[in-house]
Amino acid sequence: MDTKTITDNFIYTDWTLTETQFDPEQIHSRETIFTIGNGYLGTRGSFERDYPRELPATFIHGVYDDVPVVYTELANCPDWLPMVVIIDGNRFRLNEGEITHYERVLDVRHGLLSRSLRWRTPTGKTINMDFQRFASFADQHILCQRCQLTPLDFDGLIEVQGSINGYPENQGFNHWVDLDQGKTEHGIWLHSRTRGSRITIGMAAKMTVSGTEASIQVNTAPGYPSLNATFLTKSQQTVTVEKIVTVFTSREIETPVKAAQEKLAQISNYETLRNAHTQAWDAVWQQSDILLEGDNTAAFAIRYNIFQLLIAAPRHDDKVSIPAKTLSGFGYRGHVFWDTEIFILPFFTFTQPAIARNLLTYRYHTLAGARRKALHSGYKGAMYAWESADTGDEVTPRWSLPNDFYGEDIRIWCRDREIHISADITYAVWYYWLATGDDEWLRDCGAEIVLDTAIFWASRVEYNSEQDYYEIRAVIGADEYHELVHNNTFTNRMVQWHLEKALFIDDWLRQNFPERATELAKQLQITSEVRSHWQDIIAKIWIPYDPETGLIEQFEGFFQLQDINLDEYEPRQRSIQAILGIEEGNKRQVLKQPDVLMLLYLMRESADFPYNPQSLQANWDYYAPRTDITYGSSLGPAIHAIIASDVGESTTAYKQFMQAAMVDLEDSRGNTNDGIHGASAGGVWQAVVFGFGGIQLTENSPVANPHLPSHWTRLKFKLHWRGEWHEFDLHQGEGGQGRMVDIRGVIFDLDGVLTDTAEYHYQAWQRLADEEGIPFNRQANEALRGVSRRESLMLIIGDRKYSEAQIQEMMERKNNYYVELIHHVTSKDLLPGAIALLDELRQAGIKTAIGSASKNARTVVELLGIADKVDAIADGYSVEKPKPAPDLFLYAAKELGLQPQQCVVVEDAAAGIEAALAGGMWTVGLGPVERVGAAHLVLPSLAGVKWADIQMSSEL
Repeated sequence: MDTKTITDNFIYTDWTLTETQFDPEQIHSRETIFTIGNGYLGTRGSFERDYPRELPATFIHGVYDDVPVVYTELANCPDWLPMVVIIDGNRFRLNEGEITHYERVLDVRHGLLSRSLRWRTPTGKTINMDFQRFASFADQHILCQRCQLTPLDFDGLIEVQGSINGYPENQGFNHWVDLDQGKTEHGIWLHSRTRGSRITIGMAAKMTVSGTEASIQVNTAPGYPSLNATFLTKSQQTVTVEKIVTVFTSREIETPVKAAQEKLAQISNYETLRNAHTQAWDAVWQQSDILLEGDNTAAFAIRYNIFQLLIAAPRHDDKVSIPAKTLSGFGYRGHVFWDTEIFILPFFTFTQPAIARNLLTYRYHTLAGARRKALHSGYKGAMYAWESADTGDEVTPRWSLPNDFYGEDIRIWCRDREIHISADITYAVWYYWLATGDDEWLRDCGAEIVLDTAIFWASRVEYNSEQDYYEIRAVIGADEYHELVHNNTFTNRMVQWHLEKALFIDDWLRQNFPERATELAKQLQITSEVRSHWQDIIAKIWIPYDPETGLIEQFEGFFQLQDINLDEYEPRQRSIQAILGIEEGNKRQVLKQPDVLMLLYLMRESADFPYNPQSLQANWDYYAPRTDITYGSSLGPAIHAIIASDVGESTTAYKQFMQAAMVDLEDSRGNTNDGIHGASAGGVWQAVVFGFGGIQLTENSPVANPHLPSHWTRLKFKLHWRGEWHEFDLHQGEGGQGRMVDIRGVIFDLDGVLTDTAEYHYQAWQRLADEEGIPFNRQANEALRGVSRRESLMLIIGDRKYSEAQIQEMMERKNNYYVELIHHVTSKDLLPGAIALLDELRQAGIKTAIGSASKNARTVVELLGIADKVDAIADGYSVEKPKPAPDLFLYAAKELGLQPQQCVVVEDAAAGIEAALAGGMWTVGLGPVERVGAAHLVLPSLAGVKWADIQMSSEL
């Protein structure tokens, strides 16, 4: 059953948004909010031509045209929506007569926009009117409308005019030249062409009437072909008018008019088309849905933001990408920013990887434009445009025009200085490859992107001979309140990371696809000297970081700027830059959006420098209060939500998350009329999955370490990882931690859990220490519990210097001593309760595994006589990374054929508990609280423990 939340004149249920009152003051923001689309086009939620202040717009991917000042923009395409209703001579208009009932509903589950209202004409006649529309998700070239009319207190003549408006405007500018139009036996058609880019469009439409006899006439007024249906109706009689439109452009077919006419002749009725459409949506939601229980508003907001991403995503075209305002408004002119790769792409990478591939392939197709920009700017390689369109050339306007006649034009410096986008695109390429294992695409497309942009960076950095480091001067970082800075840490570190990955991918190509590697080396002139230069930059690029405090300086001299207390400017409804002015904002420690924190978030997944808990906390404490999170950039709140969640500030995390989730639904920034905040929508998904869901990527699979908001009772979603789907069903547990459900497996550590060979380990280490003259005792041995052999040796030898060969020999010697000792092990060495619990688990159908860092685990299991009681063994040979990395337990879960959240880990060491938690597993700690207190359940030992005890603890 749907839950319901009512706020203002909106009602939210699990899948629907209902507007209960028409507010003329909000008409343009609501047009954005009620946008529909199908990945080929987007149509704003304007009405069917019944209110004079409407700004209807339909944008088709890739249909750009030249425009003064801003270079190019998505052209507002001919409008397919006009459906005028005339009742006994009175044309239906929202601003005439009387509206006694009004309701508009967006069903995001099935991509349907409906409107029902009761209208009393100026002459006193009352009629119910129900409109519905959709852009087919089953066939992207089909658009459908339906109008159902029911007179309540009269018999009379009704006329419905269904049209195509060939005179659309982009805020006063018409991009279209009318070429031709006409009629066929099925209906009407229109043929137009853009003025500059000369893209042609073909549209065709037909209309049918059911429920009464009707005559349909064709009117071919220039640029406005129409179908006019006229019929008599009786009181309480419902008449249905269906209008079906087909659309093609010369981008996808040579003869778009012919294609539109043929498609129109083939397709069936509205109901059949709607069924196919809703089935297609059902299939998409099977992969992309997020189920949230306990928070009705957030539950719908999450789905709403996902819906907006899905309707903007090109499913059948890899030469276009998602603009910053999606296909929902005139803001940013349909240009593509870093928003797509960093904020939007992860959603598709992990739920719709074929779309993610399309979006990244757009960057491959626009490499020529990136090369032209680099050449124009005096650099080598490929330098991606800050704003791009169809060719990849820079289309960021050089000037922003003022809103009044006497205002000064504002120089837009991002086109020249905000250059981190080339590294951002490589970041997206890397994680797409990591998640999908799409070697073919990396070979054919991705590698060229990464390598040619690396060449650009090598020509862009400057060597400072006095300081013996590389620097990048005169840039704008992620924080755009500072328009000319040197050595922005976000940019410098992303460049360093980019070059690291470029070397890795170049080596990977040479090893796996030597012919392609040779081809690219020749084409891009990648020599050994070039690679050495990359390595030198990696080693010497300046990163202003204080290892003592973990604090990162945003850019050179940032800490010397005038500090600011944002609380002193509250309450406010404008950005700090608008209040202070551009120049004054430049002088202060105030951020438009996360910069250092954004860097830490991007390094979070791999825990690469400078990411670590100390640095995260220090920089959160410093930069969060100085970030204009309310009226700065809409890109900020979702990232702040994730980081606040990481540092344990759950109240702040939820507040910032809801700020991102509701930015359009509540028009909280007052600019929703410009279009959907696409980056924020992508950030909402990331905040749910990587923030509250705590998803971390391991070599084997994604794992969850959730920290749900206190009132969220359940969070469920799917992720696609290397060809397999992983479902996460997280529930609220103690302390706000999400718990795992449906336990089907138990993974036991060996030493200290099922048996106690710790004494043998101690004896072996003691013998080695004595031989080397190193002090060692039982107290020191406690620190080795759960730690790998190498790490144990490192702890023992401390700061004493040994060669790698000596270290290897000592590890081998210790192991030989240990193996000698464990051959005395028998079943009598099983700890109390161990055999009884193993037998009970087998009888209950629960799978069991051993998860031990020891490389002798299999031998010990055989000697204990329990090999037939366990289903899998993960040991020191199974994975490379030892505990506290989760890899060992993840490997064990995979061997059992289970998801991590379906497993309980029983451990006696802090490192083991940490590893299991990082893997998203339920944990049982054996031993003192000071050692295993982080576990969900702490027990003294397995003596007397029943399966029901463990099971019950995981359900609390």
